[in-house]
Amino acid sequence: MFSVKVPKLALPPARFIPKSRDIIRRMNNIVIVTFYKFIPLPDFQKRQLPLLEDCLNAGLKGTILLAKEGINGTLAGSREGIDAVLNKLKQDSRFTDLITKESVADNFPFRRMKVRLKNEIVSMGQPGVNPADRVGAYVPPEDWNSLISEPDVLLVDARNDYEVGIGSFEGAVSPKTDTFREFPAYVEHNLNPKKHKKVAMFCTGGIRCEKATSFMLDRGFDKVYHLQGGILKYLEKVPEQQSLWHGECFVFDDRVAVDHSLKPGSYRQCYACRRPLSKEDLLSSSYSEGISCPHCIESLTDDQRSRFSERQRQIELARERKKTG
Repeated sequence: MFSVKVPKLALPPARFIPKSRDIIRRMNNIVIVTFYKFIPLPDFQKRQLPLLEDCLNAGLKGTILLAKEGINGTLAGSREGIDAVLNKLKQDSRFTDLITKESVADNFPFRRMKVRLKNEIVSMGQPGVNPADRVGAYVPPEDWNSLISEPDVLLVDARNDYEVGIGSFEGAVSPKTDTFREFPAYVEHNLNPKKHKKVAMFCTGGIRCEKATSFMLDRGFDKVYHLQGGILKYLEKVPEQQSLWHGECFVFDDRVAVDHSLKPGSYRQCYACRRPLSKEDLLSSSYSEGISCPHCIESLTDDQRSRFSERQRQIELARERKKTG
């Protein structure tokens, strides 16, 4: 594993930063786009500042991760801003075939724009795994129902346990992991290439399954499939009346979850442990906004409670200043 020393970046000069409030006023909806690609990027560090400038200049918010193994991003902004950045990105021949997934929201699901340098664009902790070399068979959303309905297919949800808890595909097995780094251990202890002849996997946008299927092929599994474009592309392409998806899909932004129409769902988020919260969770005596919830209240230290309480106090003060400002 190589390490990356992330340089501290000054914000671009003022000429690069748009008048975002004016952009927001012109938008009926915020467009949210997600994308990733595993491809060798030896120049990934040099791309950080230019890409940040492009996004700020277009009035976008979100996060892009860059590593030697590729790019992974979620951006939000106007239709014009999103198109401008994607078109600029695709001028690089390595990204001309970049596949994107889109949804809309009434408000920005992110608070700022970040472009980060990482060791991996999705953390698995297996340096020998290279999805750019080989991955499992892609299955288009339109063909997914047919595959997972076959009796000899083991369907595995490659996401974390708290994501699985609010929605998954009918008949899917959960690895019950807290992080994706635990997935290789799940495979080693629970799956057997001699027994599990056909394994189908899925995740939110497809990126975790790219690595998961690559890892499994390295471990001797033969027929490994994954949902092309992930759950988000399935919800976009497959009509709800034909869907085998149940519940909502967790997303890693302020929307917390989306429903089958890709609109913000019914969950909120605990800003202490980041887990999704149901209506019942919000009514619990263990829930305190920004400080604790039923999932984490027993594990919080006194220091964490103090820090979270102070952070929440500052947030509430900022809200009051905004109201009276």
